[in-house]
Amino acid sequence: MKRQKIAIILGTRAELIKTFPVMLELDRQKIPYYFIHTGQHNLGDLCEKFGIKKPDVTLTEESKSSSKFNSKEFKAVMWNLSLLFKIKRELKDLKDLKYVLYHGDTMTTMTAAMASSKLFNPFKKYENVHLEAGLRSFNIFEPFPEEISRRIVGNFSQILFAPSVLSKWHLRKKRGKKIYVTGNTIVDAALHSLEIAKKEKVKLLSKGRFALITVHRHENLKSKKRLADIVDILSSLTIPSYFAMHDNTKFKLKEYGLYDKLMKNKNIKIMPPMDYPSFIYQLSKCSLIVCDGGSMQEESLIFGKPCIVLRMATERQEGLKTNFQFLSNFDVIKTKEKIKEYLSPGFKVKNYKNPYGEKGLSRKIVGVLK
Repeated sequence: MKRQKIAIILGTRAELIKTFPVMLELDRQKIPYYFIHTGQHNLGDLCEKFGIKKPDVTLTEESKSSSKFNSKEFKAVMWNLSLLFKIKRELKDLKDLKYVLYHGDTMTTMTAAMASSKLFNPFKKYENVHLEAGLRSFNIFEPFPEEISRRIVGNFSQILFAPSVLSKWHLRKKRGKKIYVTGNTIVDAALHSLEIAKKEKVKLLSKGRFALITVHRHENLKSKKRLADIVDILSSLTIPSYFAMHDNTKFKLKEYGLYDKLMKNKNIKIMPPMDYPSFIYQLSKCSLIVCDGGSMQEESLIFGKPCIVLRMATERQEGLKTNFQFLSNFDVIKTKEKIKEYLSPGFKVKNYKNPYGEKGLSRKIVGVLK
């Protein structure tokens, strides 16, 4: 039997990015933890980059590409079912366990919450801890399946760390839960990663103004109409624009015959996804973000960068109250106008307070657990 008070279950690179500051804080305070990796993404290089230990156990073979399933839903479902029992067995071997901690709203998060819950472990004595709880778009298809996942995870968790006052309000009907507003760990992750990038002397993509682009949301990639609108929107970019393209995004653009159309804009340059510190360094220096992911909306607020959100709905509504985040709703004309506004010489970001907190919030999370 292994004696551990905390088990941390992660599967994706995004989960690790947002959880490593808590792991570093546990290390600083000499609090041991057992790191369970589901294998959804490859995490080894990031663990080394962030200075945290590699997983104590990896439950399935790590993905070698940026996407483990490439839209193969049946394969994803079967993987999750097998994972339920693997996680349960792993936790059974941990003695003195006090907390099982997981982050966000991925397949790993939902499976970890269920596998460690009373449903599968009726006599458990530990508490389930959900980092980044309470995000809601109030549309189960936007984003899909994350909106479903985060609702399920909240029901199976006893301790909920909400990243903002609004996300806590979304949890107001959760009875018998311990809810804390601690801010979003991405603040610590981004600022720490920026320091790593500076020490590594990462080179800028462009000396002048430039934009960063990412598109990977399931609901966007499944729709030829949406991807066509996105390509149309991106055609309006008039500065060097770097598209960090995932494998499944390229696959869908080519399948729909849109890849060549995208490349007609000579300002757009395709590149593979960068490691997080390098990407954060570029983001801290860019002039515009165009994305459909959630984390980049948060990073936009950390560094005060104008952001076009290629979605119909977002679970991170706080940024939309500023003057530099815009939810496109796939209105091509209005979105092009907003890009033009954000890139105009007279545009300035108005003063705002980051709703996701300030540096050092990972210490608060560990303090609550202690």
